Amino acid sequence: MRFSLKKLFLSLFLCLCSLNVWAETRDVEQHFFNSHFGDLKSELETAKKEGKLGILLMFEMDDCPFCHRMKQTILNQSEVQDYYRKHFLIFPVDTEGANTLTDFSGHETTEKKFALDQRVRATPVFLFVDLNGKKMTLYTGAAKDTNEFMALGRYVVDGEYKTMPFSKYKRQAKK
Repeated sequence: MRFSLKKLFLSLFLCLCSLNVWAETRDVEQHFFNSHFGDLKSELETAKKEGKLGILLMFEMDDCPFCHRMKQTILNQSEVQDYYRKHFLIFPVDTEGANTLTDFSGHETTEKKFALDQRVRATPVFLFVDLNGKKMTLYTGAAKDTNEFMALGRYVVDGEYKTMPFSKYKRQAKK
């Protein structure tokens, strides 16, 4: 009896430890990012019509290892994709890109110039913009894990960005 109980506890322990490994992953380009034509002003109207809170921009560059890690370990998680797409339209912005982009004010620019105008100096950077085209919050760097990135989403969705920095929000959430 004792031996089979030991096996049962060991099996349960292994199952619990491997839950994160079995989390559903999906293609980032298809399930995290929305398709767009480079007109952020018109995307605000789309976000309003769809009942979103705003737009999330991920500033990235091709050779960014932290961007790659985010895509391979966090942004590919179905839980992350579903939560963020429920609340935001999400678009990538290439900080070195020459593609034409219409900003939130309706001015034509390039992705690279737009990134510089937003004071993006490193990648990845996540910029949350409200339905009026105004910055809600900006997060620079890769999230530590899925939990931290989900906390960032809740921080914005719940409006906590209006009252405290994300670092304080994370500390309070741990208590």
